Amino acid sequence: MTSKGNNSRSQRRSSAELGQVQASFDGTKEQERTALLGNQRGASQHSGHNGDGDSLPNGIGTGNNQPVKRSLSGGTRRAIITLLTSICTPLLLILAAVLVNKIGSAPMLKDGGNAMDAAIASCLCIGTVNMFAAGIGGGGFMIIRLPNGTVEVIDFRETAPAGAHPSMFKKNPILAQKGGLSIAVPGEIRGLELAHKRHGKLPWERLFAPSVKMARERWAVGPELAKRLQWIKREALANTLEAIGREGADTFYVGFIAQSMVDHIQANGGILAMKDMKSYEALTRKALVGYYQGRKIYTSPAPTSGPVLINILNILEHYDLGRFKENANMEAHRLVEAMKFGYAQMTELGDPDFTNLETKIQNMVSKDMARLICADISDAQTYGVEYYNPHWGPVNNHGTAHISTLDQEDMAVALTSSVNRAFGSKLLDPKTGIILNGVMDDFSIPGKSNTFGLQPSPYNFPEPGKRPLSSCVPTIMERDGQFELALGGSGGSKIVTAVLQTIVNIYNHGYNVMEAVEAPRMHHQLMPNEVEVESSYSSSDVRYLSSRGHNVIMSGILAAQVQAVIRATDRLIYATSDSRKHGVAAGY
Repeated sequence: MTSKGNNSRSQRRSSAELGQVQASFDGTKEQERTALLGNQRGASQHSGHNGDGDSLPNGIGTGNNQPVKRSLSGGTRRAIITLLTSICTPLLLILAAVLVNKIGSAPMLKDGGNAMDAAIASCLCIGTVNMFAAGIGGGGFMIIRLPNGTVEVIDFRETAPAGAHPSMFKKNPILAQKGGLSIAVPGEIRGLELAHKRHGKLPWERLFAPSVKMARERWAVGPELAKRLQWIKREALANTLEAIGREGADTFYVGFIAQSMVDHIQANGGILAMKDMKSYEALTRKALVGYYQGRKIYTSPAPTSGPVLINILNILEHYDLGRFKENANMEAHRLVEAMKFGYAQMTELGDPDFTNLETKIQNMVSKDMARLICADISDAQTYGVEYYNPHWGPVNNHGTAHISTLDQEDMAVALTSSVNRAFGSKLLDPKTGIILNGVMDDFSIPGKSNTFGLQPSPYNFPEPGKRPLSSCVPTIMERDGQFELALGGSGGSKIVTAVLQTIVNIYNHGYNVMEAVEAPRMHHQLMPNEVEVESSYSSSDVRYLSSRGHNVIMSGILAAQVQAVIRATDRLIYATSDSRKHGVAAGY
């Protein structure tokens, strides 16, 4: 098992990035500093509620990262949510802060919401609290399974502005990472609106209320920001969320909020315009379907990496993973080889509305393709990058947050959102309090070849209205037509391998959901040609990988996290949230 609460890489990155958008101001008797500007204050003295170890009304701890086990018998309401921060601990079917009675959210416990309401409210809360990873200035994807078994995907990925063109970052790639030019059209609010209209039950405004109240009244920060400050309040964002809740999503895309964002973006060198905001649409897409170990897999299609996840699982299904303990070393080698072949194919993905990818993806997720790949995997050695036949150079994604929810009717939602790198574009609109994404960096940039002689992928060049390739893989699995598992991850390019290994741990090794999420992981994305291995991984496996020619890099804890909810064979619900980023799982 990995140790909990030691994701120092994540902490160092968040603290460093915060320093770029931090300023001082004259406060009360003690020196205070603003966090992220826009009346979002952080104090150097502890005050407020930290949420660690508190209990929900039914005694479920929120600070111990233990899986929640709640029976569905008895006819009472039951729900489970897993997410990244204890501050946003879920309460029944609607998420509020851990400050249950203090922020007045208890009445919502009787409102009769569903998993979609919980996912939306959770998403808003995480964007408020973990503003360095997600928020309404970004976008994402969600997969939904309705109680009748229907599955759909909502794509609310950010889009390139109308003024975008393939060579816009060729002279200065850093402009894709921070500043006004790095900002794509935010999609989160339109995506949540579409999801709510189709599947929500509670009033739209009610879903915003907990985050509005928390942002206005302040909260104690999580471990990622604790080195800099102890509490934050985001007054400007509270006003923005309140307006969106009261007036609807249009105020974000065609009203004063949109105009404020556009003015700030253009003042900082960006090209995003009001016409881009007004024309943005969230899309419904058909879920990608696969099969693994007798289960039916539903995951997100392109422009996500869902096809890669299914491809790797298809490869692994040809091996009896977990069946013979004496083959554990070989299993590690085969797993890495499958990852390398999968990531090679990722370089051919992009926005399906700009390139016809149907045949390519059908081949990628076919069992026949996996069979051919298995024939090329040698148990004796690994190979150089060219052996895996990548057509183009990769793009590294960053950041993200994930939420998985399940209600008593078996509606399940897996939602992943992001602003890309820590604090997105490093720009915050002071009038609205919105941290703006840096998602243009997820496009490929035309130019010279990479270290391996591969050109950037034209499938992923920026174009007006185009959605960049994403590593997100929100996923739902069924057994015999019944819901079984909802999961997804955060952590940029490592999301696919984190979700992959969680699935393998459950269905091949027989782990429970907590063991599956917490088990040591490794990661290989083909380029660079190295396998990152968590320090708690089996030393025997590490030596074996080295003996097969793998370049093994010991990484402490990999910066990828998984949130998972499962209905086990005993019909009880179990949920867990990855301790690698101090997550929590809770239910009612």
